[in-house]
Amino acid sequence: MWHLWSKALGEKASDHNREADLIALIRTFIFVSYFLTNLFIVAGVVRHWNDGPKQVFSSGNNRYN
Repeated sequence: MWHLWSKALGEKASDHNREADLIALIRTFIFVSYFLTNLFIVAGVVRHWNDGPKQVFSSGNNRYN
């Protein structure tokens, strides 16, 4: 499975297996961080999808409303 995941991340970065595995781990960390960031963005959009307009309360001074 690791071999397929490494291939999916892109070209082998080094001729040495240990160094290539380390680079694949770094690429995996970057991918997971992008994925989680996008997941939180989408969750926030879905959560506030149809909130509707907010009510504005007047404090008696209509100059700022």
